Amino acid sequence: MSDSKVFHSGLGEPEGPVLLADGRWGVVEMSTDTGRVSLISQDGISKQVLVKTGRPNGMVQDREGTLWVAESMNPPSLLKIGLDGSSEIVLTEGDGVKFLFPNDLVFGPDGALYLTDSGVHRPDFVKAREEGRMDYPVDGRLFRIELNTMTAKLLDSGIPFANGIAFGVDSALYVTATVSGLLYRYEWNSDGSVGIREEFADLVDRTQPSGFKGGDGFAVAENGHFYCAVVGQGNVTVVDTSRNVIERIPVGGEQPTNVSFGPAGSGDIYVTVKDAGTLERHHVGIDGFPLHLSS
Repeated sequence: MSDSKVFHSGLGEPEGPVLLADGRWGVVEMSTDTGRVSLISQDGISKQVLVKTGRPNGMVQDREGTLWVAESMNPPSLLKIGLDGSSEIVLTEGDGVKFLFPNDLVFGPDGALYLTDSGVHRPDFVKAREEGRMDYPVDGRLFRIELNTMTAKLLDSGIPFANGIAFGVDSALYVTATVSGLLYRYEWNSDGSVGIREEFADLVDRTQPSGFKGGDGFAVAENGHFYCAVVGQGNVTVVDTSRNVIERIPVGGEQPTNVSFGPAGSGDIYVTVKDAGTLERHHVGIDGFPLHLSS
């Protein structure tokens, strides 16, 4: 079991928690009223609005301090954001394929940026859900982006609402799909290509009532365990390297959206909870697997 604490509250549908190089936390606020990137102080007390974009989703920081943001609307794109508040749209497509719903992103061992696109325009997705329909077309995608040339290559498609993304301790690439509820694994090659998509684990508790629930953002511990936010299920589901669900950590809402490990030595994870508007801290007694950075 973990010890938990609300680290910061009053956020507008938070996502994309990133521990910045200076010890602050970056988060995105996805709600219609916010639509911005914000910075939270090291002690969790104060917040600074960095820049308003549209509906930012996933976020990472490179070794120079620049933030790279998956912007899901206005337009669907990859954003380059400076800590001075500057913001630039750098990509809206890859391999001639227009982005539909950029969701999350991670740097790979090769220094390239890997991006999930959920594969459906968000307004269409929201309308279908409001009408109780699950038959809307979804063509989730995986891209590899070379930042030095600002070019993107399509690595996979047909993923049922591609969402969270991270590299494991085995150097494989892992992606969650919210509609299927599964965590997928790709063998990763040093040239940036990936193998076939394989099912790794089911994140959804099938003994509970059905509804829209499935894997969202996640982070990898130094022992290789996956700490996966399961939106609609109200917990962070922990999967070991043998593909077994070993724990479900409850959070203070039904819609946890992403997970990040805290400073080295803290043994903490930080979880954004959309419906509660919070960034939570949970002590889990293990540190994160070091993140890759830009080349």
